[in-house]
Amino acid sequence: MSRTRTALLAAMALVAGATGTAFAVDPGSAGIAAVPCTVDYKIQNQWSTGFTAAVTVTNNSAAKSSWSLKWSYAGDQKVTSGWNAKLSQSGAAVTAANETYNAQLATGASVSFGFQGSYSGSNAIPATFTLDGVTCNVDDGGPGGPTDPPDPGGPSTRVNNPYEGAKVYVNPEWSANAAAEPGGSRVAGQPTGVWLDRIAAINGAGGKMGLRAHLDEALRQKGSGELVVQFVIYNLPGRDCSALASNGELKADEIGRYKTEYIDPIKAILADSKYASLRIVTTVEIDSLPNLVTNTGSRPTAVPQCDVMKANGNYVKGVGYALNKLGDVPNVYNYVDAGHHGWIGWDDNFGPTATIMKEAATAEGATVNDVHGFITNTANYSALKENNFTINDTVGGKSVRESKWVDWNRYLDELSYAQAFRNQLVSAGFDSNIGMLIDTSRNGWGGAARPTGPGATTSVDTYVDGGRYDRRFNAGNWCNQSGAGLGERPKAAPAAGIDAYVWMKPPGESDGSSKAIPNDEGKGFDRMCDPTYTGNPRNNNNMSGALADAPVSGHWFSAQFRQLMQNAYPPLS
Repeated sequence: MSRTRTALLAAMALVAGATGTAFAVDPGSAGIAAVPCTVDYKIQNQWSTGFTAAVTVTNNSAAKSSWSLKWSYAGDQKVTSGWNAKLSQSGAAVTAANETYNAQLATGASVSFGFQGSYSGSNAIPATFTLDGVTCNVDDGGPGGPTDPPDPGGPSTRVNNPYEGAKVYVNPEWSANAAAEPGGSRVAGQPTGVWLDRIAAINGAGGKMGLRAHLDEALRQKGSGELVVQFVIYNLPGRDCSALASNGELKADEIGRYKTEYIDPIKAILADSKYASLRIVTTVEIDSLPNLVTNTGSRPTAVPQCDVMKANGNYVKGVGYALNKLGDVPNVYNYVDAGHHGWIGWDDNFGPTATIMKEAATAEGATVNDVHGFITNTANYSALKENNFTINDTVGGKSVRESKWVDWNRYLDELSYAQAFRNQLVSAGFDSNIGMLIDTSRNGWGGAARPTGPGATTSVDTYVDGGRYDRRFNAGNWCNQSGAGLGERPKAAPAAGIDAYVWMKPPGESDGSSKAIPNDEGKGFDRMCDPTYTGNPRNNNNMSGALADAPVSGHWFSAQFRQLMQNAYPPLS
């Protein structure tokens, strides 16, 4: 499929009957909405003394520069904390007012917020809501009516950069975890990727939302504008052959199951015409293809399992099959994982990695036109831009490339790497319009340890080490890195050749456990997640730099999230 071919907080586990849902309606012929505003109030979770709720307000009237939603409870419900709105309560009356970052509410636009409350006895849905004094969910006599279903619009027109001119989906499950942390409401409204990391995740596992539930919620968040929803396709047979913490459920030879039990069901759901108005971005199989270049054969970094995957071809076949099937859906935008500068930036990795990506993109019926772009730094920590020195600097007659940190790499940071690798991919045969994504979810490296200038010129190592933002022991360290911070907030078209900065890895979700923890997700224990580990050839035998007491990969890691907020750069306000 050609790149140019045309073509907030919701139910996690709804308590039966505890939902008050009203639907937006089309504007009348005179441009006045039959329902001036709609409110969708849902109980997410409820226990004997408390509950959490999600509220979405849609404005069908004139655009607003600020807003205030009010309702009253019939019982003794009390709001105890909230996120994405300023909540106050006097007796039974509750007011939710905008934050500074979500004050604008255009005609047809929606805004979502959530809260936790207490109650005793019954927990009835409020009967009436008013937005700036106007009663919502009531037909004013114009065309349509409050029971008309939402109209997500027609099929999405295929665009060169799906992120431009679009909102991006906020995962309500991640948002709730973030908002529950002290200060977490500052970022709880940010969009993050949804990881489909096992077959069970398609329909929802462990009480989590499944693929359809996320897409339905994306339609609700979309309103009348454009919306991108991001999914990580991540379940190859023999997955992550060099990193035990993220091993998967499928054995090395189970390519058949990958196709029929994983990719085919995902494709069937994404192809449902119900979701044709969404811009669906898929990040295809992180940390797979580069392993076939760097961790095989006679290299000191070789891993036997990676040799197995290179020999059986199932990484190439799996990626090709995913690109082919998902690429058939007109509103799906496939981005293939392209590692990061601290992995692929050396001459003997750079070109061969682009070559094997071309091989995968033309396997199993796929073509290069099924690839919309590539993503770098997924779930990694490489700094976006090192400003205190350049790759061309010299100290005492020695190039920066000779420093222990750079170690002859040609790239210092992700932006320069992503832009250069894009050119390499085009040279390898990919479309000249491909765009890059950079995951900036954990590469801010702010806080007190952030250097304000270059290091001393006493040696090339003191110069580089004193000036680099990335404070890891080695750029090969990847697991729950101590001292990391949130990076640039998600942003469309931030630099030449870059479609967007994204938070594809949800901040606060662990990379792997600090010690072996039994689980039913097929995830092992990798010593790189152990803070006492002294390293291996893949990180030049440095300490792992991992945080202690981490849970299994993908599970919420409160201590890490709090540190990421503390060290955010740009800083959080």
